Amino acid sequence: MPRNTVARIDISALRHNYRLACALASPARAMAVIKADGYGHGIGEVARALADDAPRFAVACIEEAQAIREAGIGHPVVLLQGVHSADDLAICAREGFEMVVHSDHQLDWLEHAAETPTLWLKVNTGMNRLGFAPVMLVEVMDRLERYAVQQKVVGFVTHFACADDVASSFTDEQTRLFTEAVADWPSLQKSAGNSAAHFLPGQPLFDLSRPGIMLYGASPMLEKTGPQLGLKPVMTLEAQLTAVRTLKPGESVGYACSWTAERETRMGIVAIGYGDGYPRHAGTDTPAWVAGHRIRLIGRVSMDMLAVDLTGVPGACPGDTVELWGGHVSVDEVAQHAGTIAYELLTGITARVPRLYRSPADRAG
Repeated sequence: MPRNTVARIDISALRHNYRLACALASPARAMAVIKADGYGHGIGEVARALADDAPRFAVACIEEAQAIREAGIGHPVVLLQGVHSADDLAICAREGFEMVVHSDHQLDWLEHAAETPTLWLKVNTGMNRLGFAPVMLVEVMDRLERYAVQQKVVGFVTHFACADDVASSFTDEQTRLFTEAVADWPSLQKSAGNSAAHFLPGQPLFDLSRPGIMLYGASPMLEKTGPQLGLKPVMTLEAQLTAVRTLKPGESVGYACSWTAERETRMGIVAIGYGDGYPRHAGTDTPAWVAGHRIRLIGRVSMDMLAVDLTGVPGACPGDTVELWGGHVSVDEVAQHAGTIAYELLTGITARVPRLYRSPADRAG
């Protein structure tokens, strides 16, 4: 019998979060960003869950787009990094994948392409990773016209660097640059809003927003958790207590004896570790939950197990389920204790942790 270390995925929570994104984006529509295996939730299952609501999906690369097709979903799929080979242009055209064009070498591929997919142009408004400078857009559009593919362009995209910080003025500056850069093509669509932008008062989200992390119930905003923003956790990460023992004062637990009991401490061992994707840097005092109580980690996280303080939970015993994050402990809290972000935790759960999907019908039953 396998161990009971699982990630439970709540489909109704996913749909709630997507519909909240739509409400916040209105009158813009929301394309659901489901890259990185649906932020660790399973790209096929996420695509199927949102297929009735989302007009488009967005992913990072063609492999992820193909996984959506393998799940039986025929929606348009936007490749946010475009393609990485000229050979993939024909696949995109055939499969209905929409390519973001962000660099000169991709334009060179389009000049000689036998088939051209639907195109979006990336505008660099200050993130400075990918995209064309605003002053280059006229030249880019002229090149595409010479290649007889300008009619394949459906819109422009940009990406915000600091939308998670309500005190930053940089999003306003990026919005201004983007608006001015694309003004000569008013009939083409515009997409700029990441998850964080949905929570900025008065922030334009143009025609299509791109909610990502918020769909999965984690916060895109600094100093806020998902529940504080009205989001529902989609993943609940659980594992079993496998052992309980009492440590005497002066006894340590785990590698390097990094935590030592100052008093008699009832300790539990939980069957999860960094080999499952739980963060190794989540140290002492990181919260968890068992038997109706919040508890804390003690000592170092190992590859396959971690230790928790059960002193305040005398009824906890081997076989009990421990929630590492979910409805009682926010993944944002765990990320803060681990010195990282919820994005990394959710996408980092490894393949040895089964995803168990709960649908609204399951809930009703």
